[in-house]
Amino acid sequence: MVFLAGCAVYANKQLNDQYGEPQVRDRQIAEQTEEPEFHRDVKPIVDNRCVVCHACNDAPCQLKLSAFEGIDRGASSNIVYDGGRLRTAAPSRLFVDANSTEQWREKGFYPVLNERQQSPQANLEGSSFYRMLAMKQAHPLPEEKLLPEDLLVPGSFDLSLNRSQQCATIEQFDFFEELYPQWGMPYGLPAVAAEEFTTLKRWIEIGSPVKPLPALSQPLLQQVASWEGFLNGSSMKQRLTARYIYEHLFIANIHFPDASTDPLLPPQYFRLVRSYTASGQPVREISSRRPYDSPATESFYYRVVPLKTTVTVKTHMPYRLDAARMQRWQELFLDPDYVVDHLPSYEAEQASNPFVTFKQLPVGARYRFMLDEAQYTISGFIKGPVCRGQIALSVINDHFWVTFVNPDDTKLKEVSNFLASETDLFQLPAGEVEKVLPLAHWRNYSSRQQEYLNTRESLFKKLYPDGQLASLDLVWDGDGDNRNAALTVFRHNDSATVVKGLVGAQPKTGWLIGYTLLERIHYLLVSGFDVYGDVSHQLMTRLYMDFLRMEGEANLLELLPNEAAQRELEHWYRGAESEVQQYIGFLQNRKESNFGIAFTTEQPKHELFELISQRLGTDVVAADPINRPTLAVGTAVDSTADPVVEQMQRLAQLQGTVLTPLPEQALLRVARIGKPHRLFSLVRNVSHSNVSSLFGESYRLIDEEQTLTVVEGVIGAHPNVFINVAETVLPEFVDQFAAMSGEEDYQRLLDNYGVRRTNPDFWQFSDWLQGYYQQRQPIVSGLLDYN
Repeated sequence: MVFLAGCAVYANKQLNDQYGEPQVRDRQIAEQTEEPEFHRDVKPIVDNRCVVCHACNDAPCQLKLSAFEGIDRGASSNIVYDGGRLRTAAPSRLFVDANSTEQWREKGFYPVLNERQQSPQANLEGSSFYRMLAMKQAHPLPEEKLLPEDLLVPGSFDLSLNRSQQCATIEQFDFFEELYPQWGMPYGLPAVAAEEFTTLKRWIEIGSPVKPLPALSQPLLQQVASWEGFLNGSSMKQRLTARYIYEHLFIANIHFPDASTDPLLPPQYFRLVRSYTASGQPVREISSRRPYDSPATESFYYRVVPLKTTVTVKTHMPYRLDAARMQRWQELFLDPDYVVDHLPSYEAEQASNPFVTFKQLPVGARYRFMLDEAQYTISGFIKGPVCRGQIALSVINDHFWVTFVNPDDTKLKEVSNFLASETDLFQLPAGEVEKVLPLAHWRNYSSRQQEYLNTRESLFKKLYPDGQLASLDLVWDGDGDNRNAALTVFRHNDSATVVKGLVGAQPKTGWLIGYTLLERIHYLLVSGFDVYGDVSHQLMTRLYMDFLRMEGEANLLELLPNEAAQRELEHWYRGAESEVQQYIGFLQNRKESNFGIAFTTEQPKHELFELISQRLGTDVVAADPINRPTLAVGTAVDSTADPVVEQMQRLAQLQGTVLTPLPEQALLRVARIGKPHRLFSLVRNVSHSNVSSLFGESYRLIDEEQTLTVVEGVIGAHPNVFINVAETVLPEFVDQFAAMSGEEDYQRLLDNYGVRRTNPDFWQFSDWLQGYYQQRQPIVSGLLDYN
């Protein structure tokens, strides 16, 4: 290390002697020229070849290439995802935590574009961005189907999820290139095409010019002004309502369909921020760590600012704002006759508890606000501010259905009184500062949760004196047409996907979520979670989420007979640790025989899912002919009219160890002659004996119980493998797939049908895939991630 440091100092002196001292450069140009410019010529290449790995917190070396400002900011050797961090780290959010490249240099980011003398030779030799690309041109991927992953072998690659990062500055680059000549960019993927490389090289050679983005259209400006006016009302009721909206939408990608000229094109997206400046003035964003942190000023304003980064699926949470939405919020929060006589504090202990902060807002309005776009709400705890992260996701099963407690307005007043009187039971980890042992925290949360559930059960007995607590009337039916009433969650190791509807075969578990649980999930994993936080914060968050998951599961079990509910709990928590078993015992013992559903079969959970599906209706829950050919008892789907669906049904029926070699997310293209190709997602649902422990997950996997969900279209943000099958040989592919018995069989399957990372047609397939996704789903789509 001392030797390399000395070499870097020597290289720095050489560069300084040859090209002068580095200094941040102004790369903006006023007029368009025939030479390459970033937005017109370079961005399309960078998006589809570079942003697919360099887009968020998990971008290697924090090199975020999804905006020009990220390229100009450069890279850092500090990592964002650090599960063992003993101290809270300084945030490094692009466009938030610094306002200029100079400020990022002060925070330790180093350039990847040349900042010394501006000449063609210096711009190439002084740019690690260019040299990474040139390395791949000089050292293309080896002509073999699998890349060597043994780091002791020259030319090998580290493709592990949490691989060690090599963050070489330009002064260190010669030594990096000598050690890892095969590690040019795109890393572990084919090189960019020759014409693309020529464009990128020329752009860097002439100083990496960028022309300012055009001004917003008049319709968009009108939408921004209208919404900023709505969110910056002067009355206390308006101000408290705006705070509630902001703390729930601060991670949303907002779009304005009322200003759209072509609904088939992706819209312009915006962010909702807090600013020191009012509407009509340049935005000066308040860069608080959490949305409920004090703005540190008496006067601040909610502003709507354009999203400057490329949209990627792993961070994309679209949210529609239009005239109907404004009217809806007016009716929920502002028209009702109630009084807001003071504005709540921003002190951490209070601000982290939404039941204290927003107790003056009607509970029904808050719950309806979250239910109206429940897919967004639930997606928040998966995507949130983190892009990916096993801390939050190791707490959930791989496939489960989510429904919601009916927002019965006649009883919400009692619920409101309950929340007002029991606020201490809802204190979340972000509002606690003490550092104690994990087991002590677990017991503390367990005791508090048991007290909450006992108090809540007493309330239910008061609200339902006839003893018929658990009928299907408890399940929200989406008011007949809101497809957010039923959701499916797929976990893919350390990422996950939320889709509308009940998708896939009936899952092992399900959640029934009411207002208090929904709000706590949001403030635990979205508003209150700090990806830059220390290990204590991350661990406490994970421990607390255990109880929220169990509460959602227990709510669903309230709809089952006692014996059936107990069997399910025992099955879901096989081999759980003693502390968990004690809590599970508490859940079992508190349940009374007061369910109001007349079950007629010996499979009450299966029957319950069917009854819920029927209650929601086809306008809320679309049919799933691939994974559930029988829509209801005795009703079958005729797949003979669609032979592709027939083969997909065969795949979806596969279970157990045959699926073990398959990664979590595979994308299968069925190539057709003279017709548009079709795309299907193959989602492997891993099965666990339980998900109640943070450690040792691999020991709790049960391969015999894993399942496969097949969905037409794109599920997930991080595909693990591409498969391309001609329609004419689709039955043979399914036959070979179903006959797999291990890794060697899977390798042979990919030999025949896979589009491996070493395939010369990899980028051609990728471009088709990204285009297909954008055309089919312009609002929810974004760039898929290959990191």
